[in-house]
Parts: sequence; C-alpha cells; structure tokens
Amino acid sequence: MTSAPRTTGRPSDAPADRPLPQLLARNAREYPGLPGLSWQAADGDGDWTTLTWAEIHELTERLAAGYATLGVGRGDHVLMMMANRPEHWLSDLALVRLGAVPVSVYGTAAPEQITHIARNCRARVAVVEGTAQAELWEPLLTDAETPLARLVVAEAGAEGGHVPYAALLRDPASERFAKELDAAAPDDPLTVVYTSGTTGEPKGVVLTHRQVMANALALDAVVELPPHVEHICYLPFAHIAERMLGIYLPCHRASHVYLCADPTNVGTVVRKVRPAQFFGVPRIWEKLCAAVRAVLSLMPAEQREAIDAASAVAREHVGYRERGETPPAELEERYVRARREVLLPLLAAGGLDRVTWAASASAPMPVDVVDFWAGFGIVIMDAWGLTETTGVATTNSPRTGFRIGSVGRPVSSAEIRLAADGEIEVRGESVFSGYLQPDGSVRSALDADGWLATGDIGRTDADGYLWLTDRKKEMIITSTGKNVSPALVENALKEHPLIGQALVHGDRRSYLVALLVLDAEAAPAWAAANGVEADGGLAGLVRHPAVRAEVDRAVAAANSRLSRTEQVKRYELLSEEWGPATGELTPSLKMRRRVIRDKYADALSGLYRD
Repeated sequence: MTSAPRTTGRPSDAPADRPLPQLLARNAREYPGLPGLSWQAADGDGDWTTLTWAEIHELTERLAAGYATLGVGRGDHVLMMMANRPEHWLSDLALVRLGAVPVSVYGTAAPEQITHIARNCRARVAVVEGTAQAELWEPLLTDAETPLARLVVAEAGAEGGHVPYAALLRDPASERFAKELDAAAPDDPLTVVYTSGTTGEPKGVVLTHRQVMANALALDAVVELPPHVEHICYLPFAHIAERMLGIYLPCHRASHVYLCADPTNVGTVVRKVRPAQFFGVPRIWEKLCAAVRAVLSLMPAEQREAIDAASAVAREHVGYRERGETPPAELEERYVRARREVLLPLLAAGGLDRVTWAASASAPMPVDVVDFWAGFGIVIMDAWGLTETTGVATTNSPRTGFRIGSVGRPVSSAEIRLAADGEIEVRGESVFSGYLQPDGSVRSALDADGWLATGDIGRTDADGYLWLTDRKKEMIITSTGKNVSPALVENALKEHPLIGQALVHGDRRSYLVALLVLDAEAAPAWAAANGVEADGGLAGLVRHPAVRAEVDRAVAAANSRLSRTEQVKRYELLSEEWGPATGELTPSLKMRRRVIRDKYADALSGLYRD
C-alpha cells in the first residue's frame, strides 16, 4: 500500500504570523496559475468556472475599490447573507484587504435575529443574494436604531433599486488605492462570527488575524494532506468551520476551493472532485452512512458477505493504528487486497476513494457511524471546539494518534482543563478576543488567568484524549436527581439504521421518553428488503406494524446498553425529517432542543399519560 504523503498541505514557506492579505499576495506572486476557486451555475448544472490565485488577487482588489466607493473603510463591519457563491467568497477577501470586517449571516436567520445582529455590529452596508434576502433586510434601512444605509444585491436583475454587485467591479482600482490596501495588523479583527443561537440571542465572536493563523498552523501540524489540497465548501460561511476550511486555510495553503451553493448537492460535487479531504458535521456523515447502507441492503447476499469480510479486515487494520501499533505484515497484505478489490470500488462510486483526511466536529459523533466508515478504511477524525476557540481546540489525528469515540487531544494553539463538575475550560493563542458590544467595544468572557468556560462536559483519559459527555445546559436532571446525557442516549438509539434522528426528553421527570424520526433513505430500503409495503411514503411506514415492531426492538437494544436511569420508556415515531428550513436544526445541523420540545409539546406530554 502506498502511504499518504507526509505533508501538511500548505506551502513549505507559509509564514507563522502574517495577516490574511499577505497570504493572498504571496499566493498571487508564487502560485499565480494555480486554481484557487471554482463554482457552477446556481442550479448546479453545467461547466465549472475557475479562478487562479492571480485572478483572485486582481478581482478582490477591484472589489475592494468598489466597496470603498460605498463608504466602507478600515474597521467597518459589512454584513453578508448569501449562499456559498463567488460573490460571497470574493467579497469576504476584498473587505479584509480593505481593512473592513466581513460578517456572514445565516440564510435561515429569522427577522428578529437579523435585526439583533445589524444593531449589534452597527454595519452601514449589507450584501445579500437576491430579492428574497433584500426583502428581509429592507425594513432595517428605515429602522432608527440600525445604521444600515445601503444594500448590495448579488443576483443580476434582482437589485430593485439597490446597488448591483456587478457595479462594484466596473472600474479597476487605481494604483494609489492599491498601495493603500493590505494594511491589516495581526491583532486587527478579521471577522465577527455570530453564534447560531441554539439558546438565546446570537453573540458576536470577534476573531483576529493572529488567532485565525494560530489555529491554521496548529491544524496543519496534525493533518496529512497533499500540497494545494482541494476543499468542498458547502457549510454556511456564517459557521466558523467553513470560514476556517473554506476561506482562511485555503489562503494559508494556496489550495483549491469548490463552492457548493446548495448543500443537498454535496454528494454530486464529491463524486466530481474526489477530494483528498472531506469535513462533515455528524448529520452529514450519518446521512452518507444511511445512503450507503441502503444500497448495501439491496445487494445479493454473496456480495454483501464479501463486503462484510473486507470491512472486518479494515476495522482490524484500523484497530492496530488506533493503538499506535504497526499492523502485522499478513494483515497489511489482506487489507491492501480488500481495499483494492472490494472497498475502493465502492468508495469510488461516491467519490470518497481518494480521502486521506476525513473529519467531523460540531456535535458528538455516533460511534456506530465512525465504526461503519472504519470498515471502509476511512477513519473520521472527530474534533471539538467552539466559535470562541476559532474552531478546533482538540482533534484526533492520523499523524499524532486517535481514539475512536473521543474528540482527540489539544492542538498546539489551545490547552484544556476540567472544572470540578466536568466542564471543559480552554485557553490559548486561538481563543477569541471577546464578544462584540453595540458600542464597538469587545467584552472578554475569560477569567483572570485567560480560561474560557465552554459549557461542554467531558473527561480526559490517561493518554490525554478528551471524551465529550454533553452540553452543560442540555443535561437532563430527572425527578430523582440523576444526571443524564441526552446525546449519549440519542446516539445509542440512532445506531439502528431505521432511526435517523432522535430527541430524548425527561428533565424533572421520573423517566425518559423520546421523539424518533424515520431515516428517509434507510427506511424505504429496509422496507423493500423485508417485504414491507405501505402507501403514503414515510408516513405509511410509520404506521406499519412491522416497522413499529422493528423500532421497538431498536429501542430495546439501545436500552440494554444503557443504565436504568438512561433507558427510554416510551417514544413517538415521526416521519418528517428535522432540518434548518423548518427550524428544528441550526444551519450547522445541530438540534434546537427547545424548538423541537415546543413544536411537539403535546406529543411529549402524551408520552407521560397513563
């Protein structure tokens, strides 16, 4: 087997401490012909358009001049609500070159959240995608408490009296203006990232150039990637993970970003790009797992047996790597053969055959999903961090070691410790400056020694690996005073392929109940494989006795692995998947527990009736 190149994926001369514009200038100077950004038309069809790093540098200079004509200057915040399209990505870099501070807003943000963010950051200009987004922002133009004065609209023909994005590019930047660009200092704000608001109002996390670069260097020290690696950019830019992976690290590494404006098309883009790295929040890996399992369930028994045998070899091989041991020569030979003859052809069908770094973060990763992918030789390097830690604070690593089920060890830009109640505290070079206040000041959330209380509960093992338990605010305390981690119970329930999503409820109650959602991909495949016919799609399957009986068995199997306090006594089976559009998930696909509990209050109450 040919091992992955032992490289960090960044240019060997990447500086240790330079503001982002200097990295962009270096890329244009030293890698002018390398591709930096690619995208398709909004509908996801047709050829890809690609810009080189030299073209990116020239375009962002012209854009910066265009924004300057709107009165945007050094230190000004500029709001952006667009999908992952070139206007968003290029504007972000252009504003940074101008010395302004780009602030991306989730496309699913409610009007009251948009108002709060606009008032908090005091931006005078917002850049929006099209008519629908402009209508959300227009009321703020006449809001006495909001200084917003101009809207820029990206889609041609949707301006409606506002500034067309194309107008920003009409004139080249003057030589004098170009000389005034790129003056950012390491401790200047690079961006403000607003928390997604799973509880309370979004808070503006101020991140500097120095903090972002510290995190970038720390990540590069623990990954193994080819130079100028490609990245599929599909998470919102309002999420710290995509800002790091889709904007800042590509500038740092001179890599190639493929924009995916519609996250539902990410599978198609993966098959086209065949990336060496792929990051997915747990829900993405769960959905990919469910889709592959659905295909496997329809294969002939003989073929499934061959795949199961190959997967067993791959898991054995991963086990040696997890323990830091060299696999025996005989196992290495079996693994190479199994991967070449069985596993790689299957991965190639989904575009994952070149992956050397697979990662996840944002929420606890179900162990059965990690185990499933390990059976293909793909070890998902689970990580942990917050917006306030500039993303990753701890991670598993193919280079420095991993433990499946943990979120790894601290990267070099962060250190962690546990409070008496198990709450994780963190400090270091990549920990944020503080929260933005409406008067422009930054309020620190650190204690006198620089420690940030994260709100997450965890434990560390003898080797320094961190294991997450739950969010401190989400811990269930039963009527008997017992603490229960809902994520632990939910992940146990989701180990059965029929159950795609789960929410456990029971705070101040004598026992736990759950809302379970049938998996949209796995449930029809399971029904076909088991001869179950039902009218009405997923809703029909929810009512079918055979499906109910199988879910009963799944809940019983999960309960058998849980303590008495953690066991689910009753559940409600649902057919409608939760998502950001319907409000149950944040744009980064984390559950909004309060929203779900409110929406299904009657169903949850009914589960406690005799």
